[in-house]
Amino acid sequence: MAARERTLTAAEHLRAGLQETIDDFLRLFASVYFAVSLFAVWGFLTLIGVIVEQGKTQDFYWANYAPPLARLILRLDLDNIYHSVAYVGIIALILTSLAVCTFKRVIPARLPPLRAVTIDRVPLHATLAIEGDEREIRERIERFFRSTGWFVRKRELGGEEWTFADRHNWARRGVLVAHIGFVIIAAGTTWYWARGFSGETAILTGTTATIPQTGAQIKLEHFNYRFDPIQTKAGLVYQPIDYVSQVQYVGKDGVARSATIRVNHPLDVDGTLYYQAAYGFGAQFVLTKDGRVTPLSPTDLLKEGDSFSVGGDRALEYEQFIGTVDPKTGRPSADPRPSNPAVVVRMISGDTAMASGMIPIGSSLDLGDGYRLSVPRYAIYSGFQYRYDPGMPLVGIGAFVLLAGLCTAFYFLPARLYVRLTGSGRKWSLGVAATTVKGYEVFEDQFRELVAALRRAAKGETNACS
Repeated sequence: MAARERTLTAAEHLRAGLQETIDDFLRLFASVYFAVSLFAVWGFLTLIGVIVEQGKTQDFYWANYAPPLARLILRLDLDNIYHSVAYVGIIALILTSLAVCTFKRVIPARLPPLRAVTIDRVPLHATLAIEGDEREIRERIERFFRSTGWFVRKRELGGEEWTFADRHNWARRGVLVAHIGFVIIAAGTTWYWARGFSGETAILTGTTATIPQTGAQIKLEHFNYRFDPIQTKAGLVYQPIDYVSQVQYVGKDGVARSATIRVNHPLDVDGTLYYQAAYGFGAQFVLTKDGRVTPLSPTDLLKEGDSFSVGGDRALEYEQFIGTVDPKTGRPSADPRPSNPAVVVRMISGDTAMASGMIPIGSSLDLGDGYRLSVPRYAIYSGFQYRYDPGMPLVGIGAFVLLAGLCTAFYFLPARLYVRLTGSGRKWSLGVAATTVKGYEVFEDQFRELVAALRRAAKGETNACS
């Protein structure tokens, strides 16, 4: 028997410990401060995703960020933060907090059951002495509430008849609607995490690019741009006004179509949107040694930032395209439009940048040891960003639902009246108490006016509702 008692005691301790853990979990996740903290972390991670360019190669971050920052971005997966465990995990924690908060705090507070209360213990209460027939008094009270827009329900509780009057009762669900809106937004972002993608590509004029995620083919047939020269205190600058790409594309149906892509006017190919993002100039480089083209010479046109090996640990980087070189000074002009174009190349030895040189298009540069680099031609390229987000409609719907719920919760004041008539014969005491979801102070003036009108209505005065 003693062993059995010890077993039962251990089981009880286990249940008590488990119950305490569950209670602590529910208290934590039902806390408003905890929920706000989760939203702050979510907002911070989203801000990182906005500041740090997403989906680039490692070389991009090493080239564009300080080494410690680039190392931090790559090690913490900040270059793909929307698909990271931290981002998805914080959304899961927010959803868990919303669920616990909804059932532990919101529903009990916003949708309280119809129950008896101690009238004089409610901060907003009043007691009216009324004489008359009980049935007539109850009819007057019910008629008064209905005529003034209150929803009336009656219940028999503890052997007494209670009247419950609610105004804007539907608005009690505003917070619940807002919670549902966030759940819909989370579902939309999760759908993008599971099925969506984004990326970017650059297409040279006359060439075709294949999008790896969809297999769509886009050919850049022609690219137009427009600059407006503007005189400033610092000198003449050229302001880009418009970029326009004339493309031919082939989607899943295999039909070739023509389209125009310009800034803020994306092209939709099988649900994937292609945005005009940038443009640049590709250049053809020919590397020769003793008059013969070397195997290291690039076969394709290079874009700014591309490089190629010239043997050993040395490489040449196509650093910059210059649209116009001033023929008098031989220096780059502010006009970016190709008139007397040239390219700037830079020699790199290992990880060390060496000398830079400018090569006019159609000419060459002697590199020494029999090597010569020529740039016979250039071609413009158009940069596109593409994005497929199947959850975008859900995010839009969720944002609308969230806004509707918040507006309902903030701009409407649900109130409940507890009304009990006690007494006998022709002498009665009418007790009235009021509660709201936003405290008592906001309803004090309305309650005072309501009690005055109710007193007149219960006595049968004709101007009770005025």
